[in-house]
Amino acid sequence: MLKLWLAPHGLHVEPAVPADADAITRLHAQGFYRGWAREEFAAYIAGQDTPVYVACDKRRRIAGFAMLRLAADEAELVTIAVDPRWRKKGVGLALMRALFEDLRMTPARRLFLEVAADNAAALRLYGKLGFARVGERRGYYPRPDGAPATALVMARDLG
Repeated sequence: MLKLWLAPHGLHVEPAVPADADAITRLHAQGFYRGWAREEFAAYIAGQDTPVYVACDKRRRIAGFAMLRLAADEAELVTIAVDPRWRKKGVGLALMRALFEDLRMTPARRLFLEVAADNAAALRLYGKLGFARVGERRGYYPRPDGAPATALVMARDLG
């Protein structure tokens, strides 16, 4: 059975497939200073406890993706990225809502994430979705200028 969630602007969200690894790798490199290798994304897509979701159109052009890691009764949002052309159009929110819906079918009762303290757009989204700050990691994210950024650890109960 195919899982499918509606997203804005004619997009939809569905589980990633192995053929998505190249597009996800490129998209991640656009949004983060140190992009991950294609092999890492391929391994996540293939993993049973690491669901990956893509927001795409009917021709499977990917506008964004989100990756989870499941462990016992907890889940972690490992990374999320939206193509710069699709930002501020509800794609990130659609991805998050899809993964919340899917997490209802797992034992996970709490979702954690890390976000750069200076990522105002992401902090607004996570606040809107009910995440609260539970900690921080100073110097966690490398930056091109050599001054690492602090990561805020946030969590949300899943119900």
